[in-house]
Amino acid sequence: MWRRLLDTTPHAGPALARLTLALVFFPHGAQHVLGWLGGYGFQGTLQWMTGTLGFPAPLAALALVTELVAPFALLAGLGGRIAALGLVGLMLGALSTHVANGFFMNWFGNLPAGQEGFEYHVLAIALAGTVALQGSGVWSVDRLLMARAAAHSEPAAPCALAA
Repeated sequence: MWRRLLDTTPHAGPALARLTLALVFFPHGAQHVLGWLGGYGFQGTLQWMTGTLGFPAPLAALALVTELVAPFALLAGLGGRIAALGLVGLMLGALSTHVANGFFMNWFGNLPAGQEGFEYHVLAIALAGTVALQGSGVWSVDRLLMARAAAHSEPAAPCALAA
């Protein structure tokens, strides 16, 4: 089972997708969980997600942990498929709150804060989907672990006694 989760292609495309996701989601998670960059921190964001958005508290807490942990996993390429699937779930939940606002983001600031469309979410889902389907790609811990596992699982030379 773990081999399926860590298996990855030797290509740069999934690596580019996971690194982009890591670089975009770390500041986002740092805002929501740590209160950095003008964010509300864990308690404030949890209250907003449960009170204003109506998400159940356990799912909201899981989303916040995913926002903070997944970027580190993606940056290292460790458990990339799992981290990417977490972000797909996170973005589907976020998309559900933005779909009523239409497709486009609030590029010109004409809408109140939080009233953006869902185009960003579609892009994030596509990038995360690439990693979920193809693995972490080159330059990843997943790839190193799979190479090490393959080296240790090579069949031994036939034993003369077995003949």
